[in-house]
Amino acid sequence: MANTNAALLEVEDIHKRYGKEEVLRGVSFAVAKGETKVIIGPSGTGKSTLLRCINRLTLPDKGRVWLDGLEVSHPKTNINKIRAQIGFVFQDFNLFTHLTALDNVRLGLLKVKRLDKRKATEIAMAELERVGLAEKAKAYPAELSGGQQQRVSIARALAMDPKVILFDEPTSALDPELIGEVLEVMTELAREGMTMVVVSHEMGFARSVADEIIFMEGGVIVEQGPPEQLFTAPKQKRTAEFLRKITELYGGA
Repeated sequence: MANTNAALLEVEDIHKRYGKEEVLRGVSFAVAKGETKVIIGPSGTGKSTLLRCINRLTLPDKGRVWLDGLEVSHPKTNINKIRAQIGFVFQDFNLFTHLTALDNVRLGLLKVKRLDKRKATEIAMAELERVGLAEKAKAYPAELSGGQQQRVSIARALAMDPKVILFDEPTSALDPELIGEVLEVMTELAREGMTMVVVSHEMGFARSVADEIIFMEGGVIVEQGPPEQLFTAPKQKRTAEFLRKITELYGGA
């Protein structure tokens, strides 16, 4: 869980526009080492864009991001070095279909960290074991369920030993019966002290794991606070309306 140290990840006044649509309108928050923040809100409110701006997969129009005191958003920052420290788990897995689970996990270790194959294999196998998939090391993505593919994606992020992992709706592409196995891995990571920022509509997960929930709508943060505050006594009427509707739709709160 969170500690009281200075923020590990700081996001300041992020703006992003696509044509006439202003997707993000000045979003700021900070994440302490070991903290889990869950971002919720209706579709199209900029949550995924925000995550992509944090590791510069998308360039913000305005605003700055720091990771452990280094400005990620500075144009002279070595972004490949930074991305090795910011894991990203996509909703659609983003695995290389022609590579085995093992090869998907160790690819970054070989290409980015330039480890020798023996060491990269050792680390990759340890992370596959961590997510319960060591026996699937030689399987290709097409031979894995959606939940297993997402767990390989998590293992790939973990293998780089990141300072923080961003999760972009990691269960949204999964069949309902496969969601639990991914949330179980994420819950264990939170308990182990992994720093995480999670975009999700899984309210049960958010309530049990998050140190803080951020409710976004219209490209801004409407309300943020501890899970029990938002679920039992939200300060904003819109927060209460959204949580009621999302709980009715997905349950789990």
